[in-house]
Amino acid sequence: MSSELNVPMGSPAPGASERAPDGGMDYRDWVRRSYLELVSSNHHSVQALSWRKLYLSRAKLKASSRTSALLSGFAMVAMVEVQLEMQYSYPPVLLIAFSVCTTVLVAVHLFALLISTCILPNVEAVSNIHNLNSVSESPHERMHCYIELAWGFSTALGILLFLAEVVLLCWIKFLPVDSCGIKKGTTCGSTETTASPVAQDSGWQAALASTIIMVPVGVIFVVFTIHFYRSLVRHKTERHHQEIEELHKIKVQLDGHERGLQTV
Repeated sequence: MSSELNVPMGSPAPGASERAPDGGMDYRDWVRRSYLELVSSNHHSVQALSWRKLYLSRAKLKASSRTSALLSGFAMVAMVEVQLEMQYSYPPVLLIAFSVCTTVLVAVHLFALLISTCILPNVEAVSNIHNLNSVSESPHERMHCYIELAWGFSTALGILLFLAEVVLLCWIKFLPVDSCGIKKGTTCGSTETTASPVAQDSGWQAALASTIIMVPVGVIFVVFTIHFYRSLVRHKTERHHQEIEELHKIKVQLDGHERGLQTV
């Protein structure tokens, strides 16, 4: 070919037989510029995705720290302020279950609070820097598993244990009410009574009512948690499929440009 193939700025991809006047941009320069624009666009989208992950990690850490501090404080106050009836014979299983549930609840929330307290300052320090390239300095990618662990302990496991704590606290608080028939060595009124069945005590009925209310709430909580995480995973999967399709389109375009360049 005696003259170069030229492409005006902003025009579509030329064929191998197109010609342009002198002074324009030839086909190889056009392919090179298109490739650089695609790479630059992809680079900015990757940076935007990294910043979105950073902000999401920061929001999860903040929510975990607040929720864990609140619920662990409630659990400690419940254990300290509960008044046990010394004259009432509590079932040993009830006392052991309350002690274990409270201890595990506080330990789970404090562990989530520890993770949030250690990682959050480093993420906050990077998120306050107004520089696109500074996102690589944040440890949220390396600490992703710990962030998800704190989020799960604080929201899923921690709240479920708190619901169990409320049920056990209701049993400890209401069970001694009107239960004079099973007190240790005491009398109900002026005579010692042993014939009052436990099923007819108002305290036992109150504790049973709280349990009946809390069981459906716990089931709804578990179902909602599973549905929420499945919907979130489905949304992320769809987003990944869209990104893969976009990358495939870019690959097809680049392959077409390379074939056109080889033809020239």
